[in-house]
Amino acid sequence: MRRMSKQEKSWVFYDWANSAYSILITTAIFPLYFKAAANQAGLSGSLSTAYWGYANSLATLLISLCAPILGSIADFKGFKKRFFTFFFALGIIFTLLLAVVPSNQWLLLLICYMVTVIGFGGTNIFYDAFLVDVTSEERMNQISSKGFAMGYIGSTIPFILGIALILLSQEGILPLSVTVASQAAFAITALWWGLFTIPMLKNVKQVYYKERVPNPVVNGFKQLFTTLKKIRLYRPLFLFLLAYFFYIDGVNTIITMSTAYGSDLGISSTNLLIILFATQVVAAPFAILYGKLADKFRGKTMLLVGIVVYIIICTYAYFLKTTLDFWILAMLVGSSQGGIQALSRSFFAKLVPKDSANEFFGFYSIFYKFAAILGPFLVGLTAQITGNTNSGVFSLIILFIIGGLLLLRVPEDTNSAKTNTFSA
Repeated sequence: MRRMSKQEKSWVFYDWANSAYSILITTAIFPLYFKAAANQAGLSGSLSTAYWGYANSLATLLISLCAPILGSIADFKGFKKRFFTFFFALGIIFTLLLAVVPSNQWLLLLICYMVTVIGFGGTNIFYDAFLVDVTSEERMNQISSKGFAMGYIGSTIPFILGIALILLSQEGILPLSVTVASQAAFAITALWWGLFTIPMLKNVKQVYYKERVPNPVVNGFKQLFTTLKKIRLYRPLFLFLLAYFFYIDGVNTIITMSTAYGSDLGISSTNLLIILFATQVVAAPFAILYGKLADKFRGKTMLLVGIVVYIIICTYAYFLKTTLDFWILAMLVGSSQGGIQALSRSFFAKLVPKDSANEFFGFYSIFYKFAAILGPFLVGLTAQITGNTNSGVFSLIILFIIGGLLLLRVPEDTNSAKTNTFSA
């Protein structure tokens, strides 16, 4: 960290900041809290799960569809920071509201959660795009990787605090109900997110931009349509996005399906939480390692290495039987999960025109969000046909092979790729 500039450090710390939301609200505590609130209101388990799915899908769809136009407007001078701050404030405020809304108001809780998803997702569009402003192309691999590493490390602290509050309340060691302990965890999430975002708000500025025009919203739409019309000028960039769509779908599916997969193998909830925690710890140094190796062997090469590791993971999953096997699988995931995500971000940042970074990261966001559809469907369909969950995970190998083959066609030289118009 001492070798990083103030801007680089401030940018990296936002990964540390928003990690609390990722693990406590998205993954660990709030889903269970909402299910309990819905059950208390008399909703069946299947109905509350359906509402949870609808809420996530709708919020994700809204921010994904708006991402390119918001990005196009944010490319004008002074707008990137404003949009980042707006969505950040939206996420923080409604995360705090989760801590004060009565636990029996399941619908209000769900609405607040949907707004937090929009705030979190919207902020990340502009956060990712700020990578071109805070560092040079030569350092993008390392800085992006350190961001993911800090996120993994940072996520463990609020995770431990939140889980400890709930477990100690359950055991009667703390004079709190589980509901109050969960609400305290939501407050911790908002405070953690807000506190460690201050350096980003204070020190990171928009360096690359287009000069402001009288009607930025109208001109933002015009710029978006111009980009779509000239799509052939950005063929390498969108070919990379297509490759990214497939292999990141596989990565995300393994992340989101891991708990259900472990449960099917008979692994206890306690062991699953421990394994999740260990995976976060392992992922941090490996994310940094990927960044260092990318500087030596180039980013595309290390992305292909990550894809190969995931092909091995899918193959190993087919023969999975014991808790030890699941531990080995989790550690393999931890070895490449952060690296492949970090290098995807930095590789894409090198491809985009810097004064249009927000617009293109809007497209990046769309491909990332919609890459959460095919993988789970593939796993579910294969598992249903074969009657074997292991076969479902093995089927993801198709996504990694397609993604890898497409990535091979993306030019290694990212500078020439910005203007290369090779044919399909």
